[in-house]
Amino acid sequence: MKRKTLMLRAVVFLIGIAILALCVIGLPSTFDETAAHYSKLDYLPIYIFMYASAIPFFAALVQSLRLLSYIDKNTAFSELSVKALKIIKYCGVAIGILYAACLPFLFQIADKDDAPGVLAIGLVVAFASFVIAVFAAVLQKLLQNAIDIKSENDLTI
Repeated sequence: MKRKTLMLRAVVFLIGIAILALCVIGLPSTFDETAAHYSKLDYLPIYIFMYASAIPFFAALVQSLRLLSYIDKNTAFSELSVKALKIIKYCGVAIGILYAACLPFLFQIADKDDAPGVLAIGLVVAFASFVIAVFAAVLQKLLQNAIDIKSENDLTI
């Protein structure tokens, strides 16, 4: 493992550990707390969407680790990198859609508690996921163009 990507790998691992801890410890404790204040129909879909969004999140983390390993192996300009960025793009879109679908349920809770900040948090997460997906799509297109130019130059004598 090269030093160039060691810090990035450490950051990716720390983010993964933090979200895993949130899924294992944080969400169940808030689940018990909200059960005392709301009916299950109000908050259960929100927790389902949150746990469902963890799947594409961890898939995107795995793909980012693969992308870092391609950089270490000096194969960053390859079809494998394009594929990894494509998967990251789809994961970002999936997370954004899940949180956008969660917004009506968040609206019900925000309306009952008169707390519009809850709805804003859901909007920020959905928007950030779509921004990441757009950024990954741009990088994917740029990388594909660079690979095409490189292959044309390799064929030119």
